[in-house]
Amino acid sequence: MSTAAPARPEARAWFVLGMLCFVYVLNFLDRQLLSILAKPIQDDLQVTDGQLGRIGGLYFALFYCLISIPVGWLADRTNRVRVLSFACALWSAATVACGFSSTYPQLVMARMAVGVGEAGGVPPSYAIISDYFPSGTRGTALGLFNLGPPLGQALGVAFGASIAASYSWRSAFVVLGAVGIVAAAMVYLWVREPVRGGLDPKPLVTSKAPASTTLRATISMFFSRPVLVLVSLACGATQFVTYASLNFTTLFLMREKGMTLQEIAVYYALLIGIGISAGMYVSGRLIDRYVPRGKQAYAIVPAVGLALAIPFFVGFVWAPSWPLAMLFLIGPTFFNYFYLSPAVALVQEEVKPHERVLAGALLLLVMNLIGLGLGPTYLGAVSDLLRESHPNNSLQIAFYTLVPFYVLAVILFLVLARKLGDKS
Repeated sequence: MSTAAPARPEARAWFVLGMLCFVYVLNFLDRQLLSILAKPIQDDLQVTDGQLGRIGGLYFALFYCLISIPVGWLADRTNRVRVLSFACALWSAATVACGFSSTYPQLVMARMAVGVGEAGGVPPSYAIISDYFPSGTRGTALGLFNLGPPLGQALGVAFGASIAASYSWRSAFVVLGAVGIVAAAMVYLWVREPVRGGLDPKPLVTSKAPASTTLRATISMFFSRPVLVLVSLACGATQFVTYASLNFTTLFLMREKGMTLQEIAVYYALLIGIGISAGMYVSGRLIDRYVPRGKQAYAIVPAVGLALAIPFFVGFVWAPSWPLAMLFLIGPTFFNYFYLSPAVALVQEEVKPHERVLAGALLLLVMNLIGLGLGPTYLGAVSDLLRESHPNNSLQIAFYTLVPFYVLAVILFLVLARKLGDKS
C-alpha cells in the first residue's frame, strides 16, 4: 500500500533549503572567482587566454567530475549532510590557497583541490532536498536551490571585483574562502539528515540502500536509460555555451568592451544576480505547472528558452559599446538557465530514492565534462588561435563560434521531449 505524500513541505524544509542554497552560493562563488578576476590574474601571472580556459575548464572539471562519482556513491550510503559539510570545508580551504599562489602551476594545483571539494557539494544537496520536499513541490524547491549559481556569480562579481579593486585579487580568494569554512561548520551543526524516500508516494525506504545496489549497478542503470542519457547530453551542450561564456565574459567586457573592475562590480553583478536567478526560478515554476500535463515539459521549457536566447547572445557579442552589450546580455542571462531545474527534477523523479545522489552525480559528470571541461577550454584556445590575426577582437570572434552549440542543445532537448512523449 503506498503512502500519500504530504501536500506541502514542513517549515524546517525551507530552513534547510536556505542553508543548502547558501552553501551552493559559496560553491559557485569560489568556482567563478577565477573568471571574475581573470584580468588582474592574467596581468600578474602572465597567463594566456588558453591557460585561463584550461584552468577554469579542463583541469578543474577532470577532478570535479570524476571525484563526484565515488563521493555520490558514498553519500548514498552514509550521512549526506556530513559529506556536504566536509566538502564545503575542503573547497573553501583550497580557495584560500589560490590566494597564496605565486605561479601558474601553483594556481592550477589549488584549483584542482577546489574541484575535489566541490565534487561533494551539489549531488548530496539534490538528494537532501528531494527528501525534504514531496513530489509536486521539488521543481520549485530545486529552482530556488539553483539560485545558488547566479547569486554566487553576482556576489563573486560584486565582492570579488570590489576587494580586488581596493586591495588585490589574492585578498578576494582569501576572504571569500574563509567565509566558506564558517559555512561548513554551520551545515554540520544545524542541518539534520532526512529519511531517504520518506516523502515519496511509495512505501518508506530505510536510510540504508539495499545491499544489492552497487556502484556499477547504478551507473549501468543510468547509462542504459535513454531519457537520462539524453538529458545529460542536452545539458552538456547547454553548459558548453554557459560555462564558456561565464569564464570569459568579464575578461571580454574589460578587454574588448572597455569596462573597469568597478563597473563590473556594479552593473555586471546586478545583471547576473537578477537575470540568472529569474531564469532559474521561472523555469522551476513552469515545470511544476506543466509537467502534470505531460513530461515533455521537462525538455520543451529549456528548448524554448535556449532558442529565444540565441539572437540576444549574438547582439551581446556584436555590440560596439559595453552599455549596449549589457542590454543584450539580459536575454541570454535569463534564458540560458531554463535547463538546470527541469533536468535535475527529471533525474530525481526518474530514479529510486537510494540512487538519487549518485544519479545526480552522474548527471553532473556528463554535463560538466562536456560543458565545464570543454567549453572554457575551447573558447580560450580559439581566442589564442585568433590573437595574432585579430589582436583587438579575438574573444569576440571566438564567442560567435558558440552559436552552433546553442542549436545543438535545442535539438537534443527536442529529441528528449519526443522520448518523454513516447514514455507517457
